[in-house]
Amino acid sequence: MAAHLLVEQGHTPVLHARNEQRGREAMTAVPGAETVVIGDLSSVAQMKEVAGKVNALGHFDAIIHNAGVGYQSPRRVATEDGLPLEFAVNTLAPYVLTALIQRPKRLVFLSSGLHQNGDPSLKDLAWEKRQWRGTQAYSDTKLHDIMLAFAIAHRWPDTFSNALEPGWVATKMGGAHAPDDLDEGHRTQVWLAVSSDPAAEVTGQYFYHRKLREPNPAARDTSKQDQLIAACADFSGVKLP
Repeated sequence: MAAHLLVEQGHTPVLHARNEQRGREAMTAVPGAETVVIGDLSSVAQMKEVAGKVNALGHFDAIIHNAGVGYQSPRRVATEDGLPLEFAVNTLAPYVLTALIQRPKRLVFLSSGLHQNGDPSLKDLAWEKRQWRGTQAYSDTKLHDIMLAFAIAHRWPDTFSNALEPGWVATKMGGAHAPDDLDEGHRTQVWLAVSSDPAAEVTGQYFYHRKLREPNPAARDTSKQDQLIAACADFSGVKLP
């Protein structure tokens, strides 16, 4: 939906898909997209490959980090790197992509209202000692996404870096009975990515339906941001410039 709106507004988006079949489906669904970059963001090696493919296409004006997995897994699903799937895709992938892709003018990170329940201690990020709870693991990663957005805002003042919650909307993740407006979720992403509205040309902020919303206070703790950045660097072997 975000890509459709970008095309409607005269922009040329590049899509991402985790495999070739999904890539073909995405390109069919979005006439006007330039191309699709393929890579499974549960794999650190493929995160790096995706970054390389993106850089080969040129410099981007904006990147929207909206790939993610949900919170319904009854057990800890380990990736090829031994990490929980939720942490790898929702937290580590946007970190690695941000670190390796040429800096865009704008970065948009998708979070969730569930981030308010995230664990700000950042202990046992890989869930090796804690008893698995899927909803908690997801909530943790959505807090991480805001922390990443704010950390980048501090480090790269020439890049607008913001986060948003699209709302509890009726997607495969949210379920058919989700109460929020699906249409608003993608519009906020696009607004932050391309709008010349002064309200969108900001950095280090959190939004809900194009309005400022105050996140969990832990997201603004710079020492916690630094701790998360260091952990992601250790997990991935990739340092943030």
